[in-house]
Amino acid sequence: MRTRLLAIAGVSLLSVLLQASATATAQPATTARGEYLVRIMDCGGCHTPGALGGKPDFSASLAGSNIGFRIPGAGVLYPPNLTPDPATGLGRWTNEQIVRAVRHGERPDGRRLAPVMPWPSYSALTDADAAAVAAYLKSLPPQPGRAPARVAKGDRPNAPYVDIVTPR
Repeated sequence: MRTRLLAIAGVSLLSVLLQASATATAQPATTARGEYLVRIMDCGGCHTPGALGGKPDFSASLAGSNIGFRIPGAGVLYPPNLTPDPATGLGRWTNEQIVRAVRHGERPDGRRLAPVMPWPSYSALTDADAAAVAAYLKSLPPQPGRAPARVAKGDRPNAPYVDIVTPR
């Protein structure tokens, strides 16, 4: 009886260890997939300082842009910090909130993302791919970096921007 209990305990322990090992190896694969997706979705093209001006600062990759978009009727908007910095980035967002923003264009407070954010295209991401994007963004080293504040229509921006022209 004692031998059988030890065998059952040994099998159970082995099962737990194998599951933990599988989870540990899945996480790097998930974040690697997220990194790949963030690159091909060109998140850094808008959310990295200098990228919109053709001189990206890769030391601050995804830490928010210092160049914004002037959108007709909306003012000037600056792409925010996507690193997990709790004060200026996504550090206080859950993975589910990041997924909701990427796929549905909605911030945790319910506000809609700027119309230049291509979330309608990203809404086609699978659940696994959207989760991988969130996991990758949360895995980055936090970088403090606040993008300039939104500038209301008609107000003068203090930071550079590009004009978005609405087709006629």
